Amino acid sequence: MRLSEQPKNANTSKVAKKEPSSKRVRRTSLFPASTFEDALTIPLAIQKHAAGQKIRRLTLFDQIGKSPDSGGSRQAIVNANKYGLMKGSYSAEHLELTPDGRIATSSEASPREKLTARFKLAIDKIQPFKKLYESQKGSKLPASSVLEDLAKENEVPAEDAKECVQTFIVNAKYLGILKSMAGAERFIPLEQALEELPVVASKTDTDDGQATVSSGKSASEPRSIVESDWDKICFYISPIGEEGTKRRNHADLFLGSIVEPALEEFGLKVVRADKIGKPGMITSQVLEYILKSKLVIADLSYHNPNVFYELSLRHVCRLPTVQVIRKCDPIPFDLDQFRTIQVDTASIFTMVPNLQVYKAEIATQVRAALKDPDSVDNPVSTYYPTLRVSF
Repeated sequence: MRLSEQPKNANTSKVAKKEPSSKRVRRTSLFPASTFEDALTIPLAIQKHAAGQKIRRLTLFDQIGKSPDSGGSRQAIVNANKYGLMKGSYSAEHLELTPDGRIATSSEASPREKLTARFKLAIDKIQPFKKLYESQKGSKLPASSVLEDLAKENEVPAEDAKECVQTFIVNAKYLGILKSMAGAERFIPLEQALEELPVVASKTDTDDGQATVSSGKSASEPRSIVESDWDKICFYISPIGEEGTKRRNHADLFLGSIVEPALEEFGLKVVRADKIGKPGMITSQVLEYILKSKLVIADLSYHNPNVFYELSLRHVCRLPTVQVIRKCDPIPFDLDQFRTIQVDTASIFTMVPNLQVYKAEIATQVRAALKDPDSVDNPVSTYYPTLRVSF
């Protein structure tokens, strides 16, 4: 009699159950697994509870009321280390801030010192982020796919490229080096961001985020621009208005969504009056841009008197000019016989589908104006064809 004979296929079944599953792909270590703002949690707690000095890990987590052994706590320490904010692993007895981490979290450091330290840790020391920033500095935020391709070119694995780009964008926005300007998100130079902050710490500086600016230049205050290569400048004459008004929103929308994209192929830098002087004032700098820029695009919307004044100066000098206007605004009788591009802003449903058309119309007019400036008529050249202005 046979005792407990195993089925013939028993071993086969057992082996089949032990077959290993496909190996999990480990995420890249080229950049941290969190944003810089999230990584500040533990370092800021060290500043608050230990005045920035070394502290026992268990004591710190007891102070902030969190479990030191939870997955979230461990990952927070890893991320802070990855950014170079602190030293000490999730199993270390003590945690302490690095010199840069101490400045980046200090309420006594000036906003400029704090931003410099944070930029160094959040962007400059993370190679994929550094290369993305250097490639985009001074430019509008491109499509995510463009940045993802750049990340891949810089050895970020394809499966991690999207996460890399998203983390980089959030970090840049948090630091203030990615900001809304002229109707578009732009990466600004660190030097510009620093200039817009006060030199010394103010009483409103916080230790749980970015410093609140209470003196010095406003974050949205334009910088003065002085040009020398006028052949690369397009001066944009437009009704500007105060920050947050309908006219400012209009000016920013036209500039960022229509005018600048239309001029990309010509290699022209677009400058608006609020970048060189105070809105509403005709300064010597504004006059210089009107008379020296290679091209002027004038927005006749709202029938702003300053716009017509500046446009008339350009007409007298018979220099290349392109005119645009909202479709709901009538073209003044002395300009209605000359080509003016009308943009239908009645609703988002009428404007967005035609953005490409408007950009193409502007580009076509620009090409003609630059190719043969004398062929582009205006009221002055029509009635006084022999008039010439020289400097």
